[in-house]
Amino acid sequence: MTDIRPFTLTIDQAELDDLNRRIDRTRWPERETVDGWEQGVPTDRLRRLVDYWRNGYDWRRCEAMLNGFGQYKTLIDEIDVHFLHIRSPHANAMPLLLTHGWPGSVIEFHKVIGPLSDPVAHGGDAADAFHLVVPSLPGFGFSGKPAHSDIGVETIARMWATLMQRLGYDRYVAQGGDWGSAVTVSLGVQAPPGLAGVHLNMMTVMPPDLGSDLDAAEQAAVAKAKHFADVESAYARLQATRPQTIGYLLADSPVGQAGWIYEKLRTWSDCDGEVETIFTDDEMLDTIMLYWLTNSGASSARLYWESMGSFRPHRIDLPLGYSQFPAEIMAPPRKWAEVVFSNIIHWNSLDKGGHFAAFEQPALFVDEIRTCFRQLRRSGA
Repeated sequence: MTDIRPFTLTIDQAELDDLNRRIDRTRWPERETVDGWEQGVPTDRLRRLVDYWRNGYDWRRCEAMLNGFGQYKTLIDEIDVHFLHIRSPHANAMPLLLTHGWPGSVIEFHKVIGPLSDPVAHGGDAADAFHLVVPSLPGFGFSGKPAHSDIGVETIARMWATLMQRLGYDRYVAQGGDWGSAVTVSLGVQAPPGLAGVHLNMMTVMPPDLGSDLDAAEQAAVAKAKHFADVESAYARLQATRPQTIGYLLADSPVGQAGWIYEKLRTWSDCDGEVETIFTDDEMLDTIMLYWLTNSGASSARLYWESMGSFRPHRIDLPLGYSQFPAEIMAPPRKWAEVVFSNIIHWNSLDKGGHFAAFEQPALFVDEIRTCFRQLRRSGA
C-alpha cells in the first residue's frame, strides 16, 4: 500500500482514565539527599508537575491542535509513518522536511508551523514560504513500531525520501536536530533525487587529530563534549545497550516516563535551570503524553541501540546550513565541520536557545531556516 491516509487522533477516554488511576497509585521515592538537580529531578518539582497533570491538564486541547494541523499516515517499509503535512497558501513555497529527536516529537515544531508555512500572516514575506512535512520517527508518537531490528537512521532517511516522493515533491530541503540531525545527515549523504540542501541545529563532528594545539573555540568544544560524556550521557548509554529493560519502567509508570523526559527538557534547554521559564506545563506534558499514550518508551529507546554509532562525521557535498544555539550539548567550530561538509552555505551562532531550538526560540529558529534556504531559492541550486 502506498496511499496517503488522513489520520484523526481520538484517544479513548478509558486510556485517560487509566492514566489518572496510575498517577493516583504512584509510589514515590524519598526525596533526594542534596539540594537541586544533581541527583536528578527533585521530588517536589516532579510532584508539582504531576499534580497539574492529574488535576489541571487537558489532553483534548493538544489532540485538537494536532488534528488542526492535518495528520496523515502512509505505509513505508512495513511501517505506518505518521506525519503532519501543512501546505502553504503560497504557490511557490519550498517543501521542507522537519525531523524531531528524543525526547521530542512533532509537537516540537508547533510554534514554527504557522510562520514557516504562511509568513505573510505572521509579518513575513511570501517569498520565504515553505510547505511542511513533519514525520514522527518510527517507534515514536503515532508512527508504527519496528517489528525487527535494522531500522536505524540510514533506513529512516531512505523512508523520508520515499515519503517526499510519494507526496509529489520533486525538490525539497530537510532540517533536523538531535536524532533529526542524524537522519538529516544521512539524507545528505545519500543525496536522493530532489534533495536540494540540509540544515542542522545539532552537529557531532570532531577533528581527525585532537592534539594539544587547540584554539579557544576548539578547547571549549572539547570541554562541552567531555561534560556530556562524563555527566549527561548515562541515559543514552542505557537506551543504547538495554532499551528493553528501561522500557518496562516507562511502559508501566506515567510518573517514571514524566521524570525521564522532564529532566532532559530542563537540562538541555537554555533556561538558567528553571525550565518553566521556557516551556509551559502544558507544553511539557504534551510532549510526555506522546510517549505515554503510544507506549513508546521502549520503541523510541531502541533507536539508540540501532544507531548510536551514526553520530559520527559523514561527508556531505550538498548545500548545508548550521545554527549553533548556545545551550546545545555540542558546539563544534566551523573548521571541524569544513573537513566533512564541503558546501557550507550558512553558519551562525545565536545568543539564546538550546537543544530544542524550534520549541524554545521559535522566532530565531524560523529566521535561521529562512536565511539558510533563501540562498537556494535565489540560486535554484
